[in-house]
Amino acid sequence: MAVAEDLDRATDSKWDWVAEQTRSYLATNGAEGHESNGLYTLLLVTTGRKTGIPRRTCLIYGTSGDEFVVVASKAGADEDPEWFKNLEAEPSVGVQVGDRRFTARARVAAPDERETLWPQMARMFPLYDEYAQKTDRVIPIVVLTPRN
Repeated sequence: MAVAEDLDRATDSKWDWVAEQTRSYLATNGAEGHESNGLYTLLLVTTGRKTGIPRRTCLIYGTSGDEFVVVASKAGADEDPEWFKNLEAEPSVGVQVGDRRFTARARVAAPDERETLWPQMARMFPLYDEYAQKTDRVIPIVVLTPRN
């Protein structure tokens, strides 16, 4: 079960550029990496579904009320990203948004929510629409609800 405190001890993404952005975000408490060219990113820590090890990544986010929204695009790959598979197995996650840290519960957006959230996220990051055209899978939208 991942919690906010796991952000400091989690294993980084296997993608070097994501790992570098994540470490910079943490080192500056969100001063670097939270916003870039109008896009906002958060840090997400999940529990490895096979290893039990906390794993962290950096993701573009939007909001819906008090909740945070992320897209499990994996750049349009035919399989879901590992972080998504992890939170499906264990929905308790740690999150850092700027300098704010909290534990959240992750859930896949319901189909009616997705109808509203997908266009919102694609306006922020138009490549999501291109990613959706590259794959037959429905790219999941994840809603993160803060618990504290």
